[in-house]
Amino acid sequence: MAKTWATLGIDLHLEPTGPGLRRGLTDALREAVRTGRLAPGTRLPSSRTLAADLGIARNTVADAYADLVAEGWLTARQGSGTRVAERAAVTGPPERPVPHPPPERARLAHDLTPGTPDLASFPRTAWLKAARRALAAAPNDALGYGDPQGRVELRTALAGYLSRVRGVRADPERIVVCSGFAHGLKLLGEVLRDRGAGSVAVESYGLFVHWNILRRAGLRTVPLPFDGLGTRTEDLTGVPAVLLNPAHQFPLGGALRPQRRAAVVDWARRTGGLVLEDDYDGEFRYDRQPVGALQDLDPDHVVYLGTASKSLAPGLRLGWMVLPASLLPEVLAAQRAGGWATGVLEQLTLAEFLTSGAYDRHVRAARLRYRRRRDALVTALASRAPAVRVRGIAAGLHAVLELPPGTEASVVRAAAWQGLSVQGLSAFRHPSAATPPLDALVVGYGTPPDHGWSGALEALCRVLP
Repeated sequence: MAKTWATLGIDLHLEPTGPGLRRGLTDALREAVRTGRLAPGTRLPSSRTLAADLGIARNTVADAYADLVAEGWLTARQGSGTRVAERAAVTGPPERPVPHPPPERARLAHDLTPGTPDLASFPRTAWLKAARRALAAAPNDALGYGDPQGRVELRTALAGYLSRVRGVRADPERIVVCSGFAHGLKLLGEVLRDRGAGSVAVESYGLFVHWNILRRAGLRTVPLPFDGLGTRTEDLTGVPAVLLNPAHQFPLGGALRPQRRAAVVDWARRTGGLVLEDDYDGEFRYDRQPVGALQDLDPDHVVYLGTASKSLAPGLRLGWMVLPASLLPEVLAAQRAGGWATGVLEQLTLAEFLTSGAYDRHVRAARLRYRRRRDALVTALASRAPAVRVRGIAAGLHAVLELPPGTEASVVRAAAWQGLSVQGLSAFRHPSAATPPLDALVVGYGTPPDHGWSGALEALCRVLP
């Protein structure tokens, strides 16, 4: 059976030009090598293959190859084929040195930026095993464009896990898989805008990226009052929705008080409002059993949002929403309109990871590791920086270190000089917040690898007052 062009050798794009085929092909090959499009060492198609691809005589290709071998552009050895020759890099006249200003800070030595887990501890072996099992069991149609709601295998696994671990009332038919929390918030912002909403209440301290997502959806963010007991939810007049971190407020680190949890749910029932619950690190509580999700109090008025970004890795781009039934059609419509889709293989792998128990084992190990780091931080501060107080509950992957008044900016500068990446609490304060500013550092003790934690902690203690 005759071979077609689709079955022959490697692909090579050439456009012979010039007065003759041999010269045109020679010039095209020489130009491809000269410009670097064909890198040194690249094996070229056989003369038979390239002739068939270009629809020309084999001898024409052989002659062009021979010309370029003679010129030194190509090499030809028995058993090795024809390859692009190794050539010394062409250098031009020496460039004038560009003066660089002296560095203003030391090279980054330790990263204590909050919001990222220890990526070196990602369970690569267990994840790979789950991926192999998931791919082997996946039906062929799983590799298609997929359901905008997410694979049913993952939604089913999440429903069981969230019910068991976070107390969420989750039906697989009310779960939507998304590409992380930011993607879920974007969809919800679009739905709220289309419903006629003009604003969303947020906490006085949070992430600008979240507020900007809502702003780009056409919504104004209104900061809630804050006092010594945390975010105040007693008065939510004039807003149709509120975004909260009830289990572990980011970045201040407190848990929403029971009476204030009840107050926000009562407001939602009374007004038809929506509570957007960001449960970004709900599994990581160290001093007691984690507080259950707010969603359990009223699944018809609370949207539960979770993510694998803190428990596994943000690069997986895996998140989920448990929606009130009334909101599901609108969110799915926004999902379809945006053309968003989370990778099917990642979804199937996470489903297998959950159902096999590997996720539970990983979270337990991570919880122990982060608890030890936090304990070491608290102990070190007590002996070496007694003027600094750790705020919030023992939970999550970060801690807020309250500083003496007026010292935040100088401590952040000193940390930068020492090559230590930390953030001041002022970077997380809403620009319209009425809450008086608080001098503090937000320290991400989850970010460094295990071998780097002691050095990072030592560097941190050196810059604290």
